Amino acid sequence: MQRKWWTLIAVCVATFMLLLDITVVNVALPDIQRDLDAGLSSLQWVIDAYALTLAVFMLTAGSFADRIGRRQVFSAGFAVFTIASFLCGVSGNATLLNLARGLQGVGGAAMFATSLALIAQEFQGRERGTAIGVWGATIGGAVAIGPLVGGALTEGLGWEWIFFVNVPIGIGAIALTGWKVANLKAPDPEPIDWPGLAAFSLGLFALIFGLIRGNPEGWSSPQIVGPLVAAGVLLVAFVAIEHRTDHAMLDLSLFRKPAFAGVSIVAIALSAGMFSMFLYITLYVQDVLGYSPLGAGLRFLPLTLLSFFVAPVAGRLSSRLPVRGLLGIGLALVGSALLLMHGVVLGDDWTTLLAGFFVAGAGIGIVNPGIASTAIGVVAPARAGMASGINNTFRQVGIATGVAALGAIFQSQIAVKLSELAPHAPPGFSDAVSSGAIQAAIQAAPAASQAQLANAADRAFISGFNEILLVGAAIAFAGSLLGFALVRGRDFVAEHGEPAAEPIAAT
Repeated sequence: MQRKWWTLIAVCVATFMLLLDITVVNVALPDIQRDLDAGLSSLQWVIDAYALTLAVFMLTAGSFADRIGRRQVFSAGFAVFTIASFLCGVSGNATLLNLARGLQGVGGAAMFATSLALIAQEFQGRERGTAIGVWGATIGGAVAIGPLVGGALTEGLGWEWIFFVNVPIGIGAIALTGWKVANLKAPDPEPIDWPGLAAFSLGLFALIFGLIRGNPEGWSSPQIVGPLVAAGVLLVAFVAIEHRTDHAMLDLSLFRKPAFAGVSIVAIALSAGMFSMFLYITLYVQDVLGYSPLGAGLRFLPLTLLSFFVAPVAGRLSSRLPVRGLLGIGLALVGSALLLMHGVVLGDDWTTLLAGFFVAGAGIGIVNPGIASTAIGVVAPARAGMASGINNTFRQVGIATGVAALGAIFQSQIAVKLSELAPHAPPGFSDAVSSGAIQAAIQAAPAASQAQLANAADRAFISGFNEILLVGAAIAFAGSLLGFALVRGRDFVAEHGEPAAEPIAAT
């Protein structure tokens, strides 16, 4: 087999693993909560530690790859990801798990940032389009089967195995990469933007920390006001640094084109409004409705499989319809789906969510190809790599901030509702309910009050769940309107840099 096909195999394995570890974890979270006695903030960090480091280091990893070689950075990322996966599996408490998840994100950033560059160095012309299509199908497949794989591993072997399974695959892929993949460097690599990296990573971490810990610590406490103020200062400083430096990790000039700003907003809105909601949907399905991890994974299939099959159809439609229309319609469908899920009441089964799952799957499938093609289609070909990296970074920022912000609203609503329904609940009962540890909290309460607390806990959880479904819908609708308004056909460019007649979305 030719070297280029071995390269494609290595890249697809890496992409599948790192994206699977975004989706596969959700259905394991209730088991992680029980085994590690984790609160809601710890569960949020299981998602956010990975998304945060993936977002922060993706652009920098691309710069490293240009300087020392793409294969070297790709292999190093694979090694870090594999070691971190093992550390996740052996973690004995939530803090160690979250630190290992952050390390996983660092490795994942190196793998993701170099994936397309490795494909581009090996494939040309029509074959490159075929290779990117295979890579895109790998992304869709990871998203589609992630919940099912996570459920099967968690139920059959334990949640640790959603991480342990990466180890033998990673070792094999690292060996394959060293044996078959060429190590090419950019002829004129850009210097690494260390000040920008420091300001961006610290600012984003401070923001996520403040949002996640706001309810437990108190929003007016110095422990929260300090990080939130620091986040604002650092992120403003990041913009100033990127504006002044000649070697910015995030080229702000790209945002002067309305279509690029619009597709960036769409990427954040989809991640913050929909993908961050999976944590809370999973907690509802497993901890309130009582389904097993595999049962929860099976019930996610209408959403994930529909998004997988709709995406290529949307890609073909984009040759006939304006991409702005697909972005606007797709996100509007996502917002409508979240409204369809809203209105859950005590006693409902999972089928209450089914119509929303179908509509959300269609919406995600319509939006995703348009995001990818627009991000690289509205910039000159020479800047497509940075544009793609920025877009992927914004997707992860959307997940990280969405999980944290929705969690703050969710936790606050549960506390308010419990104060009405169970004012004499034991200390810490509200935190237990918001993290999905309802049964454990009830069993620890006096027997005489268990029935009342069980009813109050489920009603409070559902109240918070309904609240964040509305917030997620609002985010999706806002993204739909802004995407439709800002993404204009005249902003697309052809390969020679002139305006393109019609954008064509990648599948």
